[in-house]
Amino acid sequence: MTPALSPSRAADFKQCPLLFRFRTIDKLEGPPSPAAARGTLVHAVLEHLFELPAAERTPAAAVALLEPRWRALVEERPELGAMIADDEQLSEEAWFAGAQTLVEQWFDLEDPTRLEPAARELYVETEIEGLTLRGYVDRLDVAPDGAMRVVDYKTGRSPSELFEAKALFQMKFYALVLWRLHGEVPRMLQLVYLGNGEVVRYVPDERDLRAIERNVRAIWDAVVRAAQTGDWRPRTSRLCDWCDFREYCPEWGGTPPPLPEGAGLIALDPVHSGAASPDDE
Repeated sequence: MTPALSPSRAADFKQCPLLFRFRTIDKLEGPPSPAAARGTLVHAVLEHLFELPAAERTPAAAVALLEPRWRALVEERPELGAMIADDEQLSEEAWFAGAQTLVEQWFDLEDPTRLEPAARELYVETEIEGLTLRGYVDRLDVAPDGAMRVVDYKTGRSPSELFEAKALFQMKFYALVLWRLHGEVPRMLQLVYLGNGEVVRYVPDERDLRAIERNVRAIWDAVVRAAQTGDWRPRTSRLCDWCDFREYCPEWGGTPPPLPEGAGLIALDPVHSGAASPDDE
């Protein structure tokens, strides 16, 4: 099968090859968190709000979507509901209030009555020199002249310059895929940070996207080398403070699980290295 890479798995390897191994080969998953579940809910509300006629896309209408969208999510993933109910440090009312605040914050940043997205939760995929790139775009706006704006919602706060590169890498990855699909460089990449009400915009050009293409190819070549040698050494950084797998990391006194049989093949299996879902992206 054609090799594949998603922006989340590419970002994992850039951050730390051992993190890539934990997620892709060992299939470790971090514990579910109320913050992540709230982010999933807010994304669902902002996606489905655009099903209403433009004039009806009000803050009240968006808040009214919270409960039915949460019921739909819990029906699909019952563990989310159990997690919120069992959290002794956070009441369900406070958790919902946090989600409502994020949804209402969005209306201070964008006016949905003036937007008609071309696509929401858009799956994009293209092949570049034998490597398939795939992922999910939160929202794609297309102007009458064909200009594309790629929009990504973040329910956290905007990062410092030290950590901004990771978010821009993801957006440039999407821009690269869209460029190769449509032959047109997206006009604007837009990150909407609901946690502190900030919008970060970036205007890419062909030079940017050719550079990200070389970067992605280099990442994949490094993944292949690691798969062939079994060398998934950790790379420490400030991001280690937020890693879910420090108990398994030798840099933090942990021991990784034994590599499973056929680990190299698992690492290069496009089902895993190219795994993409709206929640991940």
